[in-house]
Amino acid sequence: MSTHLSDYNYSLPEHLIAKFPPARRGDSRLLVVHRERQQWEDRMFADITEYLNAGDVLVLNKTKVIPARLLGTRETGGKIELLLHKRVEGEEERWRVLMAPARKARVGDRLFFDTLSCEVERDLGEGEKIVCFDRTGTDFMAAIEQVGEVPLPPYLHRAAEASDTERYQTVYASEPGAVAAPTAGLHFTQDLLRGIEARGVTLASLTLHTGLGTFRPVESEDITRHRMHEEYYALDTENAERINRAKREGGRCIAVGTTTVRTLETLGKDDGTVRAASGMSGIFIYPPYRFKVTDAIVTNFHLPRSTLLMMISAFMGREFLLACYRHAVESNYRFFSYGDAMLIL
Repeated sequence: MSTHLSDYNYSLPEHLIAKFPPARRGDSRLLVVHRERQQWEDRMFADITEYLNAGDVLVLNKTKVIPARLLGTRETGGKIELLLHKRVEGEEERWRVLMAPARKARVGDRLFFDTLSCEVERDLGEGEKIVCFDRTGTDFMAAIEQVGEVPLPPYLHRAAEASDTERYQTVYASEPGAVAAPTAGLHFTQDLLRGIEARGVTLASLTLHTGLGTFRPVESEDITRHRMHEEYYALDTENAERINRAKREGGRCIAVGTTTVRTLETLGKDDGTVRAASGMSGIFIYPPYRFKVTDAIVTNFHLPRSTLLMMISAFMGREFLLACYRHAVESNYRFFSYGDAMLIL
C-alpha cells in the first residue's frame, strides 16, 4: 500500500469537470464497481435500486450548506470578502474565516455585510482569521440567508447562480452548518428515496458539517505527514440503532458520501456497530485502513492527489480505483461535485 502522494495522481481533461449539474436532479451516470470480482458496469444513477437489498441500511448526511460567501465593506469603505470556514467550537458567534484581501483587515477592525457585522479578533495567518459576529443562532442564519452566497468549490471557476441555491444542496438537507455540499447525495430525489425504502432498505441519517478543509491540498509527498482537518459530526441514538440493527441482522451499511464514511468510521466499534455521539472528527483514512462499519459507498469522482481519493483507495485498492478512473475518463463520465457517481460494492 503506497503512502506516496504521487501514486494518487491521474490525468483528467478539463472538459470532464462538471461546471453545472445535470438539467434534472438524478439524471447522472453511475459506475457500479464490484470489488471482489474487480469488475465494473456502466449504468444510470436511477438504477442504484437494483443493487440495494431488503435489510440494508442507506446512511445519509443531512448537513445543509449555508450561504457562506459574504461580500461586504470595511469601516474605511473598502471591499472585503469572507468565506466562512467553521464555527469555533462552543462559541456560536465566532467563526474561522478565509478573508480577501486579508491584509486590509486587522485585528479590531469591524466589517459590514448589510444587516450583519463582525469584528476581526485574531489573525491565524495565510488569509485565515477568527471573527465575532453580532448575531447568533437563528438570527445569524437568517442574516446570512439574506446577504450570503452559495460557496461553490474553487475548481468550478465560476460565480454562483440562482439555481445553485437549490442544486448545491441535497433534498434531505436539514441541519445548517456545512460550507461544502456532501456531493454524493446530490443525485438522490425524493421519489428515488421512496423507491429505495419500498425495497425494504432502511434509511438512516447523521450529520457531518463539511468544511473548506475538504479542498485543502496534500502537500507532503509522504501522505502520513498530512494533518487532516476537523469537522463537526453528530449521530443520535435512534439512527445509530437503525444502523446497528441492520448490521446485526446481516444487512449492509451503505454510506452515501465520504463525509458519511468519516462519521461512521469515527464512531465505529470493532464489532461493526456504531455508538451515538457528537464531536469533532479528524480521521484520515488511507491505505491500508481496515473499515469497521462501511460495507459499500456511493461517491462522486474525486480530485487527483486528494484525501478523498486516498480514502476510496483504502476501500477498493489503489490500482483498481485508478483503473476505474481511466475507464471513466475514456467513457466521458463527468467529474467532481456536480459530476457523475460511483457505487462501490
